[in-house]
Amino acid sequence: MGEEGTEGTVHLLCLATSSGVPLFCRSSRGGAPARQQLPFPVIGSLNGVHMFGQNLEVQLSSARTEDTTVVWKSFHDSITLIVLSSEEGTSELRLERLLQMVFGAMVLLVGLEELTNISNIERLKKDLRATYHLIDSFLGDSELIGDLTQCVDCVVPPEGSLLQEALSGFAEAVGTAYVSLVVSGRVVAATESWWHLRTPEAVLLPWLVGSLPPQAARDYPVYLPHGSPTVPHRLLTLTLLPDLELCLLCGPCPPLSQLDPQLLERWWQPMLDPLRACLPQGPRALPAGFPLHTDILGLLLLHLELKRCLFTVEPSGDKDPSPEQRRYLLRSFYTLVTAVHFPPEPGQQEEKVEDTAHQTQVPRACYLVSGTEEPGTGWRLVALQLGPRRLLLLLSAQSPSHGLRSLAMHTLHALTPLL
Repeated sequence: MGEEGTEGTVHLLCLATSSGVPLFCRSSRGGAPARQQLPFPVIGSLNGVHMFGQNLEVQLSSARTEDTTVVWKSFHDSITLIVLSSEEGTSELRLERLLQMVFGAMVLLVGLEELTNISNIERLKKDLRATYHLIDSFLGDSELIGDLTQCVDCVVPPEGSLLQEALSGFAEAVGTAYVSLVVSGRVVAATESWWHLRTPEAVLLPWLVGSLPPQAARDYPVYLPHGSPTVPHRLLTLTLLPDLELCLLCGPCPPLSQLDPQLLERWWQPMLDPLRACLPQGPRALPAGFPLHTDILGLLLLHLELKRCLFTVEPSGDKDPSPEQRRYLLRSFYTLVTAVHFPPEPGQQEEKVEDTAHQTQVPRACYLVSGTEEPGTGWRLVALQLGPRRLLLLLSAQSPSHGLRSLAMHTLHALTPLL
């Protein structure tokens, strides 16, 4: 386990809780899928120590070795998930949320009934293969961050009001209230009912669409882990432009054949230019030309009540560090400020703050400087919370530490109308 950890490996194990039979094992190394599997004795030991604790009425949730972090989590006394990570700086918060997303993905594509009433292990193993691609995308180096923040990754389109109007009219024409536009796994616009979807399906549905191979149209059965975990719905997707898909969540009607080209042409042909303008918005998230300070290398803006976020590492793309490093730095900083500094987020039942007075004592801003305090060395990270919004910025080494708070405050005020 320790030797593998030097490579920055993540192993995800899924077992039947009652029998301890492994259902699947997925691995990644350096953010890419890995073929290597954990030896069966290691799997048995990891599950055995967890079961031993349960028999003594002790809940084992996490453990650390010199180079590996392990987190266990059981769901409905039926499925046990175990994750081992030797990635540098991995936090327990990150791994706990990963396991929640993985189980949500299993319910989304298989249904809760299959997972809680296991009558045929081999059939369940076969059914769970449908989840591998989505689960592997959580283990990889994704450009999205909703798996960690549990907020929906969004973009701000240049002509959002026009797209919203077309979306509402189209939804009424086809007879479903749940419609959204998704570009590269991020929501561009959605109907009011779609925005009312709860976690985890609100995050999982666009992530699923973004992870699937390109296809002109799909009729995909899905369960809603929160809203309808045992009765499937239909997720219809229609590709309007490459990487830009129209998504409908519905029941038996309408059939996919009813969404004929004439209907699509009526609503979306006049929107062709606004739709094209959305395509580069995927990784950028913000409208082209949006004024940002030149020191900003990446940002994460969260609206904790709406459960939406804007995440980009596109600003000043020609500077170091690389986009992959920027995402890593912001994700690591998010876990730090969320686990240590800032108040619990709405909806996190395991992290409720009972004393309202205590909330006035928590920090509203914090910063981190890697390297020395001198300008020109290391990176600067600053986080600011104001009302329901939380902003995290990654700044260049040239940015002076004494100006971080004012820069963050100015940026937050500029971004507030967008989210």
